[in-house]
Amino acid sequence: MKKLIYNKFDKKRIAELPLAVFGGKVIVVLSPSETEKAVNYLLSHSILGIDTETRPSFKKGHVNQVSLLQVSTHNTCFLFRLNITGMTPSILRFLEDTTVPKVGLSLHDDITALRRKADFEPGNFIDLQKIVGEIGVEDLSLQKLYANFFGKKISKNQRLTNWESDVLNEKQKAYAATDAWACIMLYEELMRLEQTRDYELIIVPESDAS
Repeated sequence: MKKLIYNKFDKKRIAELPLAVFGGKVIVVLSPSETEKAVNYLLSHSILGIDTETRPSFKKGHVNQVSLLQVSTHNTCFLFRLNITGMTPSILRFLEDTTVPKVGLSLHDDITALRRKADFEPGNFIDLQKIVGEIGVEDLSLQKLYANFFGKKISKNQRLTNWESDVLNEKQKAYAATDAWACIMLYEELMRLEQTRDYELIIVPESDAS
């Protein structure tokens, strides 16, 4: 039986879905020496998921600098607390690396935010928003895409929390890790479906899409 994929996923259906949470190991990186060890470990893998978080600003016209860079393998996610470590040489080496694909969503925004902290030449990045359209999917948000391809809900409840807190709480860590890890899952499923054509695209009438 072919997998059913929708060109647009009904946002109202997401609340009914079971929760998707990263079940691997989460490591918080707090010092420059730790960034080097983490980067060496990450670049030994064949694919990585990537995302960033920024402390929300409720003042019109003011944008905070990116606070967190999360990078995940299939089973381990590193949370680089950039507001504490700064953009170390190891982190810049990671961002400029051209050997390991780093998959994310709306990467232009993430890279722009990171380059406000330190300039670098972006390496091997893959933006999911640029490839979902190849199989006819029009949604661009991580939550809708994950619900569409896996039938599970990614919670966004922690998005507007303080990412510069002295200590990240467990819900923040799980949220950040899940977002990065989910990018790997989506990319690998997209590649599988493009190769096997084992899916049927359902075109949702405009009146039903929201």
